[in-house]
Amino acid sequence: MNDQLTVHGLTKNFVLHLHDGKRLAGCADVSFGLKAGEFMGIAGPSGAGKSTIIKCIYRTYLPSEGEIIYRTEAGRTIDLAAAPEREIIGLRRSELGYVSQFLKVIPRVPATDILAGQLVARGWTQDSARERARDYLKMMNIDPTLWDTSPSTFSGGEQQRINLARALITQPRLLLLDEPTASLDAETKKIVIQALLYLKKQGTTMVGVFHDTDVMRRLVDRVFTMTGGRCRSITRMQEVV
Repeated sequence: MNDQLTVHGLTKNFVLHLHDGKRLAGCADVSFGLKAGEFMGIAGPSGAGKSTIIKCIYRTYLPSEGEIIYRTEAGRTIDLAAAPEREIIGLRRSELGYVSQFLKVIPRVPATDILAGQLVARGWTQDSARERARDYLKMMNIDPTLWDTSPSTFSGGEQQRINLARALITQPRLLLLDEPTASLDAETKKIVIQALLYLKKQGTTMVGVFHDTDVMRRLVDRVFTMTGGRCRSITRMQEVV
């Protein structure tokens, strides 16, 4: 198997216990494979199950059925759908990255320390981690006057750039993105696109949920299009009209 990530028969059903156990389908029988350094975009209407796939891979959601086979840096294969929580947490610290639509951070912690903390947890010294954090804040075009300020006071676009920088700074081998450019202005989108292209050149494998076709055209190699929780098509980006 040459793929870094192989998803086979992924299904996620939600059980509404407060509604007599009613079951809602998130996604059904999703299958695809990605080689190292590939970027796949997931497209489709709202409610199609796009974010469900991302959250199952990151194990925010526990899949109902299927396999999510990930090849680690050490060459081991792990089924993310079935691995123990301790192993998932370890992979998140060392190899997996996730960017949601919303920034969630500890209140009153400065932006520099939020980024540096990701590296300190991996054995970096505080000084070297903060220096690298400032490099990433500069790359994401965050005003230096804000670096020692809590991101809770930032604009929505600035918060999303912090959200992305927090994932990028660890240079994950697999990065999952849930609408990383949603509600951003044109200039901020350019910054985010350049940051993701940089990471792609470093060999990071990525799966991203997008509504913006123009953004996908700049970033992704293939498009996985969904309808009603199922795959409608998988096409090369060049074939998307």
